[in-house]
Amino acid sequence: MTEINDLPAIVDRLQARYEQSVHDLKAALKAYLETGARPALEDRLRGLFAYPEIRLTYQPEPGQPMKSSRGARSYGRLTDPGLYALSVTRPAFFRAYLIEQLGHLVRDYNVEIAVGPSEQEIPYPYVLDATQDLGLDAMASREVARWFPTTDLAGIGDETAEPERAVADAAWRRHQMPAYHLMAEGGAGITLVNIGVGPSNAKTICDHIAVLRPHVWLMIGHCGGLRPSQSIGDYVLAHAYLRDDHLLDDVLPPEVPLPVIAEVQKALFEAALTITGEDEDSVKQRLRTGTVVTTDDRNWELRYAASALRFNQSRAVAIDMESATVAAQGYRFRVPYGTLLCVSDKPLHGELKLPGQANAFYERAISQHLRIGIEALGLLQLEGEGLHSRKLRSFDEPPLR
Repeated sequence: MTEINDLPAIVDRLQARYEQSVHDLKAALKAYLETGARPALEDRLRGLFAYPEIRLTYQPEPGQPMKSSRGARSYGRLTDPGLYALSVTRPAFFRAYLIEQLGHLVRDYNVEIAVGPSEQEIPYPYVLDATQDLGLDAMASREVARWFPTTDLAGIGDETAEPERAVADAAWRRHQMPAYHLMAEGGAGITLVNIGVGPSNAKTICDHIAVLRPHVWLMIGHCGGLRPSQSIGDYVLAHAYLRDDHLLDDVLPPEVPLPVIAEVQKALFEAALTITGEDEDSVKQRLRTGTVVTTDDRNWELRYAASALRFNQSRAVAIDMESATVAAQGYRFRVPYGTLLCVSDKPLHGELKLPGQANAFYERAISQHLRIGIEALGLLQLEGEGLHSRKLRSFDEPPLR
């Protein structure tokens, strides 16, 4: 059986196998372009260019109870004996995560962990260096694709050659979704991403962040207030979502309820008390809980008559273009989520966010709003494993967080 002390060496073997596959693929490409030598099919079938794979075997002894502490943790659980396998790219990037997650399984179950080649090959474009001149014009690329693994959209990941340089050189970096990182030693910390406007942006950023397995994400943004009792600068703590963004309907039908995460709701409210310095009664005058509508129509108010009944039936208190998308993505990817919005306008009541009013609003509200989100993350960090609620896990779950 695998022991805790074995895990660093196992991840080392995973990284070594990945590096060997990359080396073999690069060498084969170079040989083909220089001499026309094609890689042997039998070598490819043996995993010459394959991503590495973690293989975990769980087979409890007959009559012996499962060695599991269970406890409050919602992940790191095995319910059925058998072979579990996971292909991994760039293992060095996920070293701490893999050791932590596999550690839960090793401590709680009798498992054997091995490393081998997966059935998925590394596409050749993923190993090309930007500075490496291989003379790959369009015709050469088509010819190489006949003999080397190419990108398959059905199994595409987030791999890229020299990712930091690619991002830094991109012309749109100064404009789309800038990110700000506060990182402690060991890689822990928080990230603030300006996702811009719209559910498509919200879905895209969540797709990318989810592969890093964050412990929680919060939607801290602006909204339109729907109630006459609200004032610009008031807060909305979402307790439910009306999904009119239509972006994820095929993969998560809108009738599926999105539960609120109690720990996140509590942290956001306590953070508001701390940052505002007000007592509970005063904060409750400015912070309203309720349903948030998320729409994909930037000009929703121009067709309000068509939506008024639905908004009223949902008892919505605010409307935006991202919150339900972020929550739905958190639900899909098992990432605890929460939403704290700030009312920036009330179009149904004649209070529009005009340029002059917007400047005054930003000066007064944005700093405090962001500080509440950051304070809430600090509180949530104290929850540890208890933050990962079982309400985000189904009855047939993968064992890793």
